[in-house]
Parts: sequence; C-alpha cells; structure tokens
Amino acid sequence: MGYEPLVNQNPLRVLNLGRNNKQMGLIMARAGLGKTALLVQIALDSILRGKRVIHISIGESIEKTKMWYDDILQIILQDGSVTNPHELIDMVQHHRMIMTFKESTFSRARVEERLNDLILQDIFKPNCLVIDGYDFERASRESLEDIKELLETMSLQAWFSAVSHRGDDRVSPAGVPAPCHEVDDLFDTVVLLKPEKDLIQLDIIRNNGGNPEQGSGLTLDPTTMMVKKQV
Repeated sequence: MGYEPLVNQNPLRVLNLGRNNKQMGLIMARAGLGKTALLVQIALDSILRGKRVIHISIGESIEKTKMWYDDILQIILQDGSVTNPHELIDMVQHHRMIMTFKESTFSRARVEERLNDLILQDIFKPNCLVIDGYDFERASRESLEDIKELLETMSLQAWFSAVSHRGDDRVSPAGVPAPCHEVDDLFDTVVLLKPEKDLIQLDIIRNNGGNPEQGSGLTLDPTTMMVKKQV
C-alpha cells in the first residue's frame, strides 16, 4: 500500500503489534492523560498494516470518536511523508468502523451479535477491536474472561482502556494498578501512562512475550498526543 515507512518508523513497533492475532492489550492512566489518543494510534497502525478495525466507544458519541481519528490523521499528514493524503484518509474510512454502546448495554452477547451481523452480511470483518471506556470497576473477572474467549474464538486482537485513580493504591504483583490489579494476567500487553514533568511516559509493564524494557523512552506529547521516542 506504500505506507511501509509509516509502519516501520512508528515508535509503537516496540509493542510487538500484530505479533499475535489473539493479543489482548490494556492501556491504563488517570483521566485525561491520553488513553483514547494512544488507542487511536494503535488502531491506525493496524489499518496501515492492512487490517480492519472496529473502534468500540462506550459512553461516547461516534462524532467525538471520529474527531480523534481526524485530528491524529492531520498530524500524521502534516509531516509531509504521505504523497497521497486523500488516499490515506479514504483507506482509514474503509478499514475502520466506529461502534457505540451505552455503559449498561455492553456485554459479550451484544458485541458478538453485532459482529456476526456485520460478518454474515459481508459488511465488515474486523481483525482488531479497540474497546474504549470498558468499566473495569463494575465488571467481574468472569465477564472479561467471557470477552477474551470471544476474541480467541474469532481470532481478534483487542485493546482496552482503563481509568486508574490517584487515591487507590491497590496494585498487582506485576505493578498494574486498580481497578485492573486482579485481572491483569488476562492481558498480553499492559501500558501505563504516567505524567513526568512536561511529558507523559509510557511505562510498559508487559509486552506480548517481549522484554518490557524495550519500551523505555516512549512518551506521549501532551500537546499533540502523539507517541514519540524520547531523545
């Protein structure tokens, strides 16, 4: 497709993205630190590698989610390395679908039903799900295991976001904070976003079978919300 440089030069390569079709990843941070921006960049990387992505937004509108993609795409296009920007925009539109749920209606059964409708009607067959806004505080381990089973059955990769809270000091042996401290073993990759001076550090706790230390030096620019290698 001609986007190999964007893929190969993406700092997110250290996360072993695409190594496992059934990979389940988790992005954690306090509110407002850039979880959605990072999920969108993971989704765009998957699209640039020829995959199809469904972005599930829980408790948010399609318009707000689409704005994240539009804003980050504009930043990518501004560096001038894409010779046919309209082609890239069209490809993202055709390889991405945004799906919304109310918090009270999100479940494995509802997701499975909607995915099967899309696939059986040959409308859209995803390779990757981005699940933004999953309520880890209220959800049981069993419900998350149920979703993981669905992902494995359908050979889907999935990335979740979770909100951590400053006043909650519960943490798993691996260093994953609440409310995911008792389910972190279900995830192949875990990334924490931590504010450090004028940057947001990506602390890679688990890296899909790779060495977590490979991710040291990755930051999220709080102005553009783009992932960069720290220099």
